[in-house]
Amino acid sequence: MSSKAFAPKIKLEHMVTFSDAVFAFALTLMALTVDIPDLESNLTEQQLVQELVDMIPQLETYILSFFIIALFWISYHQVFNHIKESHITIVHLNLIFLLLITILSISTSLVISFNEYQIAYLIYYTVVIITSGLMLLIWWYASRIKAIDENTHPLYKKGMLVQLSIIPIVFFLALLTSFISLTAAQYCWLVIIPIYILIRHKFKH
Repeated sequence: MSSKAFAPKIKLEHMVTFSDAVFAFALTLMALTVDIPDLESNLTEQQLVQELVDMIPQLETYILSFFIIALFWISYHQVFNHIKESHITIVHLNLIFLLLITILSISTSLVISFNEYQIAYLIYYTVVIITSGLMLLIWWYASRIKAIDENTHPLYKKGMLVQLSIIPIVFFLALLTSFISLTAAQYCWLVIIPIYILIRHKFKH
């Protein structure tokens, strides 16, 4: 009897649909972490403006996390649009990836609540690095077991490896930078945008 007689599988479309739901949940959970102050109704215009200014660090963290999760969601579909079949190992890696996506929402709350402490950013950056590294591992593993559609262009395969490497590298540099300047570390992620544009141009096919 073949060793593949019992090879449990989950339909790829079911896995992707479930993943989309987790992404939506993570974004909703993250939005709830933004603390809207309970303002008095008799505030002056200047006091209200000051309260809004005080919320800027929270909003910056929220925007960063939304941007990162959005990039993960885009990369996720760029990866799974070219995987032709599910594999039990890919399913397990996918579940760990989704767990980390939800933990990213929780770590966002940590940064919002303690944005003056380096440890909050170290935890946040570490979660981003591991999450993005796992997405890279899924693509590498799918290539290794030949689970990627054979019609996928070689430049696309190579380009995805490079693209998926950007976030863990940038956030690892941000983590190191936080030991020198926490303010500089908070804005390291901005370099992701021009790098992504360059990658798309370089691996265009």
